[in-house]
Amino acid sequence: MITSKQLRNKWISFYEGKGHVNIGAVSLIGDGTTGVMFNVAGMQPLMPYLLGQPHPAGKRLCNVQGCVRTVDIESVGDASHFTFFEMMGNWSLGDYFKKEKTAWSFELLTKEFGLDAKKICSTVFAGNESAPRDEETANLLVSLGIPRENIFYLDKSNNWWELEGTVGTPCGPDNEWFYPLTDEECGREHCDINCPCGRYVEIGNDVYMQYKKTADGYVPLDNKNVDTGFGLDRMLAFLNGLTDGYKTDLFTGAIARLEKASGKKYDDGGEAQKAMRIIADHTRTAVMLIGDVNGILPSNTGAGYILRRLMRRAIRYCRALGVPGKEMEEVAKVFIEEVYGEAYPLLPEKEEYILSEIAREAERFESTLEKGMKEFDKTLAGLERKNEFMSKQDPSYVRETTIGGKAAFKLYDTYGFPLELTIEMAKERGYGVDEAGFGAAFKEHQEKSHAVQEGKFKGGLADTSAATTRLHTATHLLNAALKAVLSPDVNQKGSNITPERLRFDFNFPRPMTEEEIAKVEALVNEKIGENIPVVFEEMPYERAREEGIVGVFDSKYGDMVKTYSIGTFSREMCGGPHAERTGELGHFRIVKEQSSASGIRRIKAVLE
Repeated sequence: MITSKQLRNKWISFYEGKGHVNIGAVSLIGDGTTGVMFNVAGMQPLMPYLLGQPHPAGKRLCNVQGCVRTVDIESVGDASHFTFFEMMGNWSLGDYFKKEKTAWSFELLTKEFGLDAKKICSTVFAGNESAPRDEETANLLVSLGIPRENIFYLDKSNNWWELEGTVGTPCGPDNEWFYPLTDEECGREHCDINCPCGRYVEIGNDVYMQYKKTADGYVPLDNKNVDTGFGLDRMLAFLNGLTDGYKTDLFTGAIARLEKASGKKYDDGGEAQKAMRIIADHTRTAVMLIGDVNGILPSNTGAGYILRRLMRRAIRYCRALGVPGKEMEEVAKVFIEEVYGEAYPLLPEKEEYILSEIAREAERFESTLEKGMKEFDKTLAGLERKNEFMSKQDPSYVRETTIGGKAAFKLYDTYGFPLELTIEMAKERGYGVDEAGFGAAFKEHQEKSHAVQEGKFKGGLADTSAATTRLHTATHLLNAALKAVLSPDVNQKGSNITPERLRFDFNFPRPMTEEEIAKVEALVNEKIGENIPVVFEEMPYERAREEGIVGVFDSKYGDMVKTYSIGTFSREMCGGPHAERTGELGHFRIVKEQSSASGIRRIKAVLE
């Protein structure tokens, strides 16, 4: 048996022994340069260096990189899908190439992990009109001791790497490593790596970037790169003779906790097993995303929406398992304290914060989950009654099996069910969802909301007097101060201003403490005291977003937007009007902080 910690350390020590520098893991959150929300592969953060930029650590690199992939969220629940996983990688940036890499991968698999050289299989590029058959790699593998009959030539779709739709970038063939899970063949004529029985498992691959892609094909590169990727989760299961990825030590502690809480056994299979896998996987990913160096929180947009979707799916399956959503906290503790604390030391440092945010989301969603489930059941019951009635009236009637878009939107708007969650629940019951209708209902809701906002001078103003203008400017300072004191995820949810006072609604899951209210007041008054100019600028919408200028209702803006900046403290898209300098505002005082709706707080404030 080999543990996850042993595997992680063995990979790094092996390649350090070959002159590589461990560059460590980078943030899971995409930095925007690669067009994805999360890092989805170990090589992704290294793309600038694979494209030719010198790496400060040298030409031989290795690491174990956390990754998040969410394209298969609905598949999580089986034995092999995960949303978070780790990639063990090593790279040569214009240094060694095929001879060294094939030898080292072979050494790692045979000497370090004890695999039988005669059972190892590998696939190589079969060649096409643009690039030749990769006989060089095949011959090197044979010279190492892999039988010629265990080498398979596959086409470009299987054994070639390149960036789609780009020219001038490195690309080339790869060879993938396979090994049989059992010596027993399935009975088909050719029970090899191409057999659908799944006897052979892929354990890693080496990419050889030896060409440059041009408009006319490929030309050889002067500086050739190697990019290696072996999945830690998959490799760990394989080395321990497991076909269930949730049986490794990455998950056994979390599963044991869920078994204890539910009184059910994982090995009994069925819906309880599926629920435990989903809760464990999604909680692990939530821990990693919240605890990341660029940690995020659940929200209704961007990466935060993906996190919320995962957490709410886990909470729903807690309900299916018969345990409260707060059980996610206990599962999270296992991942932080027993599994990943050593490899990711930031997690123990942020443990209290991570657990509190998980608890907050569970409390927020559970408060409406039961009502939402009743609404969902009521919707299906209505469809069933309609189908039964219509079938009696007309024997040729075709049963309706689609939940309407407006019903799906109500679940989203009133109960916080992401559309994907409604789709998944419907699928479990044999129904579909009118996604186009949902989109139409969502758009209609936005248009109505925007119309209301426009009917208030684009800022909740009842008039444009000097008093309301000053109070409107104060709302910008208040919004920025709330973000600074409470959370960057705080956003304006409504505003109403009269000459006497401002009313400001914002998302936040609990009442503010007296200390927090005092800090917000002090920060606003500090900025008023600095007498900062309020600078107006009209600019393209896309530029405003790129510069991080805050917008409250994104879809109402045109190609050009009006922006108001109060130094670097507050920058918002807004229709105005505003004071010329913050010193005109006087003294800001919060007179009341209260609940406005579920998850929405309301502040009333005055200028004195």
